[in-house]
Amino acid sequence: MSKVSVTINGRAFTIGCEEGQEPYLRELAGYLDGKVHSMSDQVGQIGDLRLLLMAALIVVDELKESERRGEALTSHIDRLGADGRGVEDHFAG
Repeated sequence: MSKVSVTINGRAFTIGCEEGQEPYLRELAGYLDGKVHSMSDQVGQIGDLRLLLMAALIVVDELKESERRGEALTSHIDRLGADGRGVEDHFAG
């Protein structure tokens, strides 16, 4: 197991991860840090825990919205197939 140091809201955290996953974990932490900074700009420094909670809820909301969009696209593709038209026919004209 490897360890990586990330910074969220100006505070350093060391997190364990699988070997080779360090860059990805830093990327994820950078994204979360951006959300925390955005929340901090809107509501001020209300404490690390509250900022992290609010940022995490925003990220989960983004995830759920992506899942809904993926399901809608899958449903649309299924309907195209059921209509007897392939996806290729739909996009060809």
